[in-house]
Amino acid sequence: MCGIVGYTGRRSCAKILLEGLKSLEYRGYDSWGFSFIKDNHLLTIKRAGKISEAENLIDSFPHDSFTGIAHTRWATHGSPDHINAHPHLDCTSEIAIVHNGIIENYSLLKSVLEKEGHTFKSDTDSEVIAHLLEKYYRGDMIEALKETMLRLVGTFGLAIICSREPGVVYGARRGSPLVVGIGEKEMFLSSDVNALVVHTRKVVYVDDDEIVRVTPTSFEISSLEKEKVEKKIFTVSFSKASLEKGGFPHFMLKEIFEQPESLRNAFRGRLDYKRATAKLGGLELTDSELLAVRGIKLVACGTSWHAAIIGKYLFEELSSIPAEVEYASEFRYRDPVIPKDTLVIAISQSGETADTLAAIKEAKKKGAKVLGICNVVGSSMARECGRGVYLHAGPEIGVASTKAFTSQLLVLTLLAVLIGRIRGMSRRDGLMALNAIEALPSQVNRILKRAGRVEEIANLTWKYNNFLYVGRGYQYPVALEGALKLKEISYVHAEGIQAAELKHGPIALIDENMPTVVLAPESYILDKVKSNVAEIKARKGRIISVVTEANREMDELSDFKFSVPPAPHFLTPILSVVPLQLLAYYIAVLRGCDVDKPRNLAKSVTVE
Repeated sequence: MCGIVGYTGRRSCAKILLEGLKSLEYRGYDSWGFSFIKDNHLLTIKRAGKISEAENLIDSFPHDSFTGIAHTRWATHGSPDHINAHPHLDCTSEIAIVHNGIIENYSLLKSVLEKEGHTFKSDTDSEVIAHLLEKYYRGDMIEALKETMLRLVGTFGLAIICSREPGVVYGARRGSPLVVGIGEKEMFLSSDVNALVVHTRKVVYVDDDEIVRVTPTSFEISSLEKEKVEKKIFTVSFSKASLEKGGFPHFMLKEIFEQPESLRNAFRGRLDYKRATAKLGGLELTDSELLAVRGIKLVACGTSWHAAIIGKYLFEELSSIPAEVEYASEFRYRDPVIPKDTLVIAISQSGETADTLAAIKEAKKKGAKVLGICNVVGSSMARECGRGVYLHAGPEIGVASTKAFTSQLLVLTLLAVLIGRIRGMSRRDGLMALNAIEALPSQVNRILKRAGRVEEIANLTWKYNNFLYVGRGYQYPVALEGALKLKEISYVHAEGIQAAELKHGPIALIDENMPTVVLAPESYILDKVKSNVAEIKARKGRIISVVTEANREMDELSDFKFSVPPAPHFLTPILSVVPLQLLAYYIAVLRGCDVDKPRNLAKSVTVE
């Protein structure tokens, strides 16, 4: 949530900061602001609303300022207006800060500071940081930051400038991402590497309780304990072009259509036909260690949680290991029991999800081996876990996850095959799984070539305000994901349920105004699904079915039908979710919604 950009260098910083904020719009926000150092004074401009207004005002921004910070805010404390927008200033207007995260003890800090004579202008938790820095700043901002950080409870990613130190940008983090971009006689600071790749591919990731000081030609990182911390410089693998729409009207549609390639990237170099298994670098676990695993806990949030449920099915079927799925947001608050021989798998697209990071730390504290599955190289989760598997899906800009979800499913399948082969899966079954995995990109491409059929269905159903999604077995989590996609981007109420649970309450909702999306690809429980659908049909419900090609068993029960290629049942979620992604997209467009930036949502949920 929120976005931070900072710059110091040889160029006028106004447009650089604006471009950075535009590249972070997908994270979600409701206000924006800039602070510049000009003639040893701070100039601050901030507004509620979209960043497009800043584009209209750009000519009034200072063009002879070479150091500044900028921010997009997603309201937590205080309404989304220009007063609560960042940056926030101290009483002297010499220090400006932007903040991602939440300060949990801000009320107490604010009360103490007010008694000491500090005057607050906003309702935010963030403003206390500016006043604490003012209190402790005696010409040494790093010492002031250390004193401030020791008093903050909560999460923060910070960028700070001070009019007494032109040409310097400071940053600090605890639980909220921060990255330094290294340019030629210029330096960048951001909460997201996506804001940097247009200028540089060389980046350094700041870790928890570290402080960074950047000038146009240098960066220095220290911590609460150390005066200097040595950091590895990473090279970002993706380019600016991957952050553009490439001729598509929305990022979400582009990312749906990128899935043949993102799936191919997820298994490229990971299929070992000689040994009929998968090979996954980065696991840092030997075959004997994997053989010793007696249970798996998967922790995740949102779309990744749906992937985790499918992961549970995969591990229990292919690896013969009992698995449990946990909401990361609940995991650390209920003192979970984690046996010594349990493997904890954390799943996140961004690798910055606050609840998932907290769950990882809790699991490690209890002595568990933790494995991360994420998309962003160098993310907090990747560094915290120390072992794991990257998706290699490329940047996902649309708030509603699509290609990252299918890549998560593929990586979970590879991991289940790998462990399964160690634990007794036959060579024949291993080869069957590898061949089926390799066929997925072309099968998804076949689905996408018939996207027009999904658009036709959307044209006939977009005015409905309630949908049910039902499935059984591997298709139940797909139903959850399909309903979430529709809710996220079209604001239509949708509920995903296990088909057999219809008769235990939800069937009371069925009438001619409640379309039901039925996940019914070929499987051993198709007859059971048909029985559930017959109950819906008997109550005048309208049926949109997703079936396997050449399957005619659902014809009489379906008002609308879309078919997907045949695959082993444990891989069908990757195929059956694609038309649901398209359906959500086309309905959202028809309803006039902002597909890539749906209201109230953020791409990276970096607060609890």
